[in-house]
Parts: sequence; C-alpha cells; structure tokens
Amino acid sequence: MALLQQPGMLGIGCSNILARARVQCLAAASHMPCLPDLLQVSGSKTVSFTSQKIGSSRRRRGDLGIVAAEASTAASVTPASTGSISVSDVLWPSAGAFLAMAVLGTMDQMMAFRGVSLTIAPLGAVCAVLFTAPGSPAAKKYNMFIAQIGCAALGVLALSLFGPGWLARGAALSASIAFMIITGALHPPAASLPLLFIDGPKFHGLQLWYALFPGAAGCIILCLIVSKLPLSAS
Repeated sequence: MALLQQPGMLGIGCSNILARARVQCLAAASHMPCLPDLLQVSGSKTVSFTSQKIGSSRRRRGDLGIVAAEASTAASVTPASTGSISVSDVLWPSAGAFLAMAVLGTMDQMMAFRGVSLTIAPLGAVCAVLFTAPGSPAAKKYNMFIAQIGCAALGVLALSLFGPGWLARGAALSASIAFMIITGALHPPAASLPLLFIDGPKFHGLQLWYALFPGAAGCIILCLIVSKLPLSAS
C-alpha cells in the first residue's frame, strides 16, 4: 500500500495496466480490417504487432471476393442464341443425308448378290461431316480420300499379320491415326474402316480392294450429292 501511494510507482503501475489492456483489446479485435500494425504505448514505447488472424481473415475475404466475382460473371452469361439458324441450315443437310442413304441403299440392292454393302457406319459419319460442315478440314477431298484409302489398307494389313482379335484392332487403329497425322489428312470417320474390316467377315474376300470399296467409292457418291446442294460452308 505504501508503494502504491507513491506517485511515481502509481504512474508505472497504471501504465503497465493500460498497456496490457490495450494489447488484450487489440487481440480481441484482430479480425477488424483497419487495425493498425503498430501500437503506441505510454507515448514513448512502440510495440510491433502483426497478427496471423488478420492475414488469414484478409485471405478469406479475398477468396470470397473472387468467388463472388466469378458467380457474378457466370450469372451474366447468356446462352448462345439460336436465332441465327435458318430453316435452310437444317433442311438441306438433313435432306442431303436422307438422299445419300437412299442412293447408297439402292446401290446395295443392285449389288446384293455379291454380299457387300455401301451403307456402312463410317459413311454415316462422313455424311455428318460433309453436310453439316462442308468447309471443315475433315471435309476436304484430299483429307477424305487419302485417309479413307490409307486407313482401309492398314486394316487389311493388320488382319493379315495378326488375325482377328484385339491385337489387330489396336495395331490398325494406332497405325491409322499415325498415318493421318503424318500425311496431314485428318479425316476422323476413316479411323473406323480398319475395325469394320477386321470384324466384318463379309469384307474379307475383298482383300486390298477394300481400300477402294466401300469407303472411297461411297465418298465419291457423297461428294457428288454435296456438290448439288446449297450448303453453308461453315
């Protein structure tokens, strides 16, 4: 009591109490964004205070801001308008595909005695490319015929080397993709021709003629049909 009654000791004790109170208040309010990093104590001492809570709180607020900005951007995105599609953009490709299957089916009936068919699945994929995107790289005649002939021949070669089975399919497909990349003749529908030959016993009798028929021969007919239709080049 005697020490606390002295003015000097009383000032020191009050200063320490006030300093501790300020530090405790600062720690309790560390989540506030505008909290200063330096605290002045008793007008003469500077206490450096860096709070990890402030950093983590600011990072959380930054992350929330990014998420909010992305959500706002996503909300402002409108679906692609279909108003630019005209009736002819739908009618002519659909009519061309129907006409192509009609012509190939008629030719199938004429060649039924040979046991082969022109209406094969790869030509359906070719129709989708030619009638919907006649200006695309896959629809270019060089790409189409080089890929059709080369991939079909690789299917014949793979079957003769490995026989029917997964090894022949894998070798033919990988070789076909490599062939299209090397030659620059990228025409995805042609990649199915080797598999069709390996798994289709009715085509085995064609041997190397399979490189020209039915794939390349069917493409000639499809190109003739496309040339007669007013298709968009897109």
